Amino acid sequence: MSAIASKEEAHKMIDRLSADATWDDLMREIYVREAIEKGLGDSNREKTRDVAEIRKRNGLPE
Repeated sequence: MSAIASKEEAHKMIDRLSADATWDDLMREIYVREAIEKGLGDSNREKTRDVAEIRKRNGLPE
């Protein structure tokens, strides 16, 4: 989560989990949200690369 995440946002995330959620489920939700926020930030700062370029550089099929 970003440094500006609030307790309210954390509570909402927890409330969306199922009643039988585990600590691993919560950690996965935190990780996914953090990854999405980082990706959006990179995109907003134009710090992204074209997928075709990355695939070509690493010898992967398109």
